[in-house]
Amino acid sequence: MDKNTFTGLFLIMIIMGASIFFMKPNDADIKKEAIRMHADSAKKGLLPKTAIAATKAADTTKAAANVKVDSAILKSPFGAATVGTDKLITLENKDIIVKLTTHGGRVYSVELKDYKTFNKKPLVLFEGDKNHFGLNFTAGNNSINTDNLYFTPSANALIVSGKDSSTVTMRLSYSATQYIDYIYSLKGEGYKLGLTIKPTGLDQVANTNTINVNWAASMRKQEKDMDQERRYSTIFFMNTDEGVDYLSETKDDKTDVNDKKLQWVSYQAHFFSDVLIAKKGFDKSSLSISTDVTDTTHSRQMSAALTVSKNTDGTYPLEFYFGPVKYNFLKTQGYHLEKQVYMGWGFLAYINRFSVLPVFNFLSQFTSNYGLIILALTLILKLVLSPLTYKSYLSMAKMRVLKPEMDEIKGKVGEDNPTLLQQEYLKLYKKAGVNPLGGCLPLVIQMPIVFAFFRFFPSLFELRGQGFLWMHDLSTYDALITFPTIPFIGNHLSIMCLLMTISTLIYTYFNNQISGATGQMKYIGYITPVIFLGALNSYPSGLNYYYFLANMLTFLQQYIIRLMVDDKKIHAQIQENKKKPEVKKKQSGFQARMEEMMRQKQQLPPAKKK
Repeated sequence: MDKNTFTGLFLIMIIMGASIFFMKPNDADIKKEAIRMHADSAKKGLLPKTAIAATKAADTTKAAANVKVDSAILKSPFGAATVGTDKLITLENKDIIVKLTTHGGRVYSVELKDYKTFNKKPLVLFEGDKNHFGLNFTAGNNSINTDNLYFTPSANALIVSGKDSSTVTMRLSYSATQYIDYIYSLKGEGYKLGLTIKPTGLDQVANTNTINVNWAASMRKQEKDMDQERRYSTIFFMNTDEGVDYLSETKDDKTDVNDKKLQWVSYQAHFFSDVLIAKKGFDKSSLSISTDVTDTTHSRQMSAALTVSKNTDGTYPLEFYFGPVKYNFLKTQGYHLEKQVYMGWGFLAYINRFSVLPVFNFLSQFTSNYGLIILALTLILKLVLSPLTYKSYLSMAKMRVLKPEMDEIKGKVGEDNPTLLQQEYLKLYKKAGVNPLGGCLPLVIQMPIVFAFFRFFPSLFELRGQGFLWMHDLSTYDALITFPTIPFIGNHLSIMCLLMTISTLIYTYFNNQISGATGQMKYIGYITPVIFLGALNSYPSGLNYYYFLANMLTFLQQYIIRLMVDDKKIHAQIQENKKKPEVKKKQSGFQARMEEMMRQKQQLPPAKKK
């Protein structure tokens, strides 16, 4: 080893020794790191239970010591309630299991006993620390949020049965004679949980004439298709004038309602909802909804800031509803809760509410097989609409019989003057007594029912979990095969949607044969079924089943009508009509304007060819 190498190694050793000496942690740093490593090990389950218990005991002792040292916390309003033990109190009746937590005195979780998730697990509407319920008010110069404070329960559990009812009180103490009580009441059956908020002796401490309620819930996934569940999950709210509105079902949304009192606010997760009811109404309300697409266990996140005024007896009477979104059942709960069942927009809602739903309920009295109920419903609708179907077929048959004469007119006039061609066609229709819109009008009349069902079936709670044939659940799609997500189709192919598409294509083919459609019109009808394949692939199999049945019954109707209709008789009747003297009929305003427009267009000079 030469001199330079030795010198270099010696200097490196000196630098390393100095670094170790000067960078050595002191006793306080070593202790802090040991505590951190110990806590990490406890979180990861790497410590034995005795060590974890010892750690918790040490933390509790340390917290108690800090409270004693920091006397300012104890002297602040409700300061003693900042420290406590988190404990769950179980309330149970025939239908629900509610767990209250002493941390905030709020509802921690709700389980519906008679229902299961799509994979047969207990149906818990919400659970955990993502859900909050707290009062905000001022006490002196301090802002109080009860969601962060510890309450004392009057009982550890409550089981109610039969016609009994009972209460549990969660108390937030300011002193022995000054406190806030959350009085929870539960009956022996049902999905309602009463909540009466009662402040006592706090008039000189806090302003409790009005209180602000902050309520938030992350709704847990219950159904097979998360996208569909989110599509029908939102916040509904009804004002005291019985007007109902809702936030967006497809995007994040929020609204403030300050001009009207709200009777209730509902966090609806497709087939189930959490409803907070104010018997005297909420004075002011701020509602918001958001979606975290990375969260695969919760559908949507909902929150509300609500202002409530004190009742004449000094209390704030509220009530929760935790249960199914079932129209007929909700009607029995009062407060017009059934209005949160969205039946469609405008007159479509009236079709569903006053026509389709009563027929559906009537049929359900005879069988519990909803596949057969949908079949019977389709049969009834087809029978009711059969006169329209007959008129539509007859009109298309007349147009088919007239086609040779229309081709003859087209050959004489040519295609260069479409306005004159249409005028000649109209003259022929008038002489023959044929309405060219006769085949379309009955179909247009039926379209509202088609669109009404588009909303009716996805909202129908009765279909949830009901199977028929290979379809295990009529309220969601039936997957023939699954695959990686494909644009327009998704990650699966629905058997019933595929059958519905095939039947629609066949229907279009035979319809073209009946109407004699040619050219572009012959192929346009094939585009819609293909679009429906992608659009309806993730919709409930019950909806696609109805559309499939409607197509099959239409085939049957047209076959029977075809036996009844003779093209030769139709042709003879048309010829007789043409021989009759023309009777001047009073034209409608629309017809007069159309003819005048066509005459003016005919008088224009022909466009020059470029």
